Amino acid sequence: MAAGPERDADGQGRGGVTDTSRPEPAGPRPGTPSEVLVVFLKLGMTSFGGPVAHLGYFRDELVIRRGWLSEVAYADLVALCQFLPGPASSQVGFALGLMRAGWPGAFAAFLGFTLPSALILFGFALTAAAIAGPVGVGALNGLKIVAVAIVAQAVWGMARSLCPDRERATIAVGAVAVLALLPGAFGMVGAIVLGAGAGLVLGRAAATPAGGHLAVPVSPAVGAWALAVFLGLLLLLPAVSGQAQALAVLDSFFRAGALVFGGGHVVLPLLEAEVVHAGWVGRDSFLAGYGAAQAVPGPLFTFAAYLGAVLGPTPNGIAGALLALLAIFLPGFLLLIAALPFWDRLRTRPRAQTAMQGANAAVVGILGAALYSPVFTTAVSDMRDFTLALACFVLLTGWKAPPWVVVLLAASGGVGLALTG
Repeated sequence: MAAGPERDADGQGRGGVTDTSRPEPAGPRPGTPSEVLVVFLKLGMTSFGGPVAHLGYFRDELVIRRGWLSEVAYADLVALCQFLPGPASSQVGFALGLMRAGWPGAFAAFLGFTLPSALILFGFALTAAAIAGPVGVGALNGLKIVAVAIVAQAVWGMARSLCPDRERATIAVGAVAVLALLPGAFGMVGAIVLGAGAGLVLGRAAATPAGGHLAVPVSPAVGAWALAVFLGLLLLLPAVSGQAQALAVLDSFFRAGALVFGGGHVVLPLLEAEVVHAGWVGRDSFLAGYGAAQAVPGPLFTFAAYLGAVLGPTPNGIAGALLALLAIFLPGFLLLIAALPFWDRLRTRPRAQTAMQGANAAVVGILGAALYSPVFTTAVSDMRDFTLALACFVLLTGWKAPPWVVVLLAASGGVGLALTG
């Protein structure tokens, strides 16, 4: 048998491939909320490129570098959050903080990952400053290009560990085919469902032992209460939204966060319908804020902070930004809390693990499809852009450069490309 990749002490291959020749370790000891806050604050300031790229940053920082959980457990969590409405990367971050340091860790992860972009967009709302000129445009282009490298690194690493045989590789390709025929959020959910079914049919090996992550400190009773609160708000807010403008804002942003799969760009049409068609925000202001949102790290859902700040009727300013921001994130977190205790139990059963192996392979296919569109097709327009993307990929995978360093280099490279024509 050919020699496998070199292993280090924790059973991880160089590049994050899990060593399945022996059981995974029980996982690291619990951390502290301050530790979680520091880690996610760094991620919130450096995670450019949208939700797919965010998942790549999370994997590199928390799975590969820090070993907070295993590759398999991380992929399971990503698959779960892809099933649920809301911002997938923020849901993954919330769950990682919860598993690391309990409820304070969950809120620390949300605060750290969300605060940088929310503050930037709030400041943009107050100053109405626009990025212009070759330096600004070039830096934005560089940030788009580095997302290509980040997503490619995630696809490469996850494919090596989650699609090690022909059956799961076929499932990943099938997921790409599903998205080619049915693009968008429904295609992603359908691909994961079909992947799980194919895993049950095609799975041959014994299920991978669960482990490598901390137990989720959420009881079924708490999960049931979270689901009840979600359904109650979803049904009650439309009935009371006419009583006060603050309730109308809460209803609009809660509904936008509750009914969107895929997060990010998918939520924008709903937000436009809620705030532009209602006359709360002008179309030009909406588009200006959307353009600024592409330039900041962290979740695109923080666009709500900008919209809340520029609302015509009160509440606006700080109050409007906070209300809109909390309302759009809340439904996704409630659904995640409702699902987490049952997900952790389900994934320890052999047949459920086999199905999850198929779903994980489908996630790889989904990430691969996203690598092509919109990440690659949006960022790379010529051979110069492709060269910069390739250089960033080599820095990440070959030289093991920290992602934030590569982001800065890519932004500088984008400026250089713009200044040289």
